[in-house]
Amino acid sequence: MPSRDFGLTETQRDIRAMAAEFVDAEIVPYARDWDRDERVDPKIVRRLGELGFLGLMIPESYGGVDADMLSYVLVTEELGRGDSSVRGIVSVSLGLVTKTIASHGSEEQKQHWIPQLVSGDALGCFALTEPGTGSDAASLTTRAVRDGDAWVINGTKMFITNGTWAKVALTFARTDETGITAFLVPTDTPGFTSREIHGKLGLRGQATAELVFDNVRLPDSARLGEIGKGLGIALGALSRGRISVAAGAVGLAQAALDAAVLYATEREQFGKPIASFQLVQELLADSAVDVQASRLLTHQVARMADAGVGPKQYATDASAAKYHASETAVRVSNNCLQVFGGYGFIDEYPAGKYLRDARVLTLYEGTSQVQKLIIGRALTGVNAMG
Repeated sequence: MPSRDFGLTETQRDIRAMAAEFVDAEIVPYARDWDRDERVDPKIVRRLGELGFLGLMIPESYGGVDADMLSYVLVTEELGRGDSSVRGIVSVSLGLVTKTIASHGSEEQKQHWIPQLVSGDALGCFALTEPGTGSDAASLTTRAVRDGDAWVINGTKMFITNGTWAKVALTFARTDETGITAFLVPTDTPGFTSREIHGKLGLRGQATAELVFDNVRLPDSARLGEIGKGLGIALGALSRGRISVAAGAVGLAQAALDAAVLYATEREQFGKPIASFQLVQELLADSAVDVQASRLLTHQVARMADAGVGPKQYATDASAAKYHASETAVRVSNNCLQVFGGYGFIDEYPAGKYLRDARVLTLYEGTSQVQKLIIGRALTGVNAMG
């Protein structure tokens, strides 16, 4: 049995195989062009919905798919292998938005939003990061002020995945000096605008945006969860989200390793394949061990979630998986480019895209430095984040 199959059920292997087939047929052949055009084909969203990939772990009563966290991780890894921009669509819309609505939403909110999100009729975005607040989410400045039975939101969000495609923005705003509250903001609400960010180093096909809230008026029924409890909702979502980022990083690293191995066996120098050179094999061997270690860390935290452990309890393990896998993606894609040599510098070959896409994985949903501080806090009991 291949090591990647060890411990998986037949259902889990079947889900991964379906995802791999989809990635090979409908993502890999187009990933380079999407990167060049800075735009993924919007039709891919409908396909993700049709295959159930936007509804994994969501109750069937809302149109979702009965699946466990490990199955979700397996699908996310395959999507990351194909194109991190597509993986990000799923990680954010399903992992951060739909799952949060399922966990914290009212029945009315669930009935209204979840069927649209799991089918691909709508996408969600997670509006937390601001121009002046990234890692320090608790200091966000977007405000929601109560006005009778309504709320009025003003502020700006930055680097928001799916921001120009989303129909609903899960938005976090300060409702008093110490409290943050979550809201489900329809993106067609007057006063809401989005601007796509171009010229990114990586994830160029992904719709990343700046969001502006200019007197956006919402009924209280748009509030998600209790007043002042939004930061806890956000942090719980991010703990879950780090699992999918880790899985996507594993997929990207696996793709880079596969490309490097193939190129090393085909490319000849000095009359023989470069795979016969010891230092090339060292690059490949180091990469393979890193990928497998990251995969095992990610699968472990997924299994913790499937065993009923809550986000607060597996948060440190999720940080460890996200930290190791994202840094692995950078190392392995860098090794891949080294194997390709000069050809790695042109986008006819995938090495450069892997490295560019990998680099942002160490930044979003908590930088590598933040993950280290979370791990350090768990080890020492001392909070070094202020």
